[in-house]
Amino acid sequence: MSSPSKRREMDLMKLMMSDYKVEMMNDGMQEFYVEFNGPKDSPYHGGVWRIRVELPDAYPYKSPSIGFVNKIYHPNVDEMSGSVCLDVINQTWSPMFDPLNGEAAALMMRDRTAYEEKVKEYREKYAKPEDVAGAEEVKSSDEELSEDEYAASDDEEIAGKPDL
Repeated sequence: MSSPSKRREMDLMKLMMSDYKVEMMNDGMQEFYVEFNGPKDSPYHGGVWRIRVELPDAYPYKSPSIGFVNKIYHPNVDEMSGSVCLDVINQTWSPMFDPLNGEAAALMMRDRTAYEEKVKEYREKYAKPEDVAGAEEVKSSDEELSEDEYAASDDEEIAGKPDL
């Protein structure tokens, strides 16, 4: 059996030779972006999404970390951070499995038409092909600002204007 690093290289090469656009983040082979189109015959069709993939040192024995850079409305994707719940990737998915976006899961089960309209709304707002290439990662609220970002921030903007 091949070593984890050989497996990582092989899987990454397969991905790069596929129809997906792959962009390496660093010199290593552990962090990269992948762009993909929404599947045909789905409300995601016509949208383009960009995900960030991080392969751990123990890959393939430990699952990758995957997160959407641009927003997507899906029960298994956290709306704020873009994180994907990988617990159900290798299972038959259903909104009954521990969804990260409870609102999307409930809407999918309760009113499929309304769910698909919401998906299309997000697709039009966040997944236009011309907007994806320049999409920046959304910082979650628990990430710290860099020194430059902190220096550039306006205290009034953060704290609000004082009551007079």
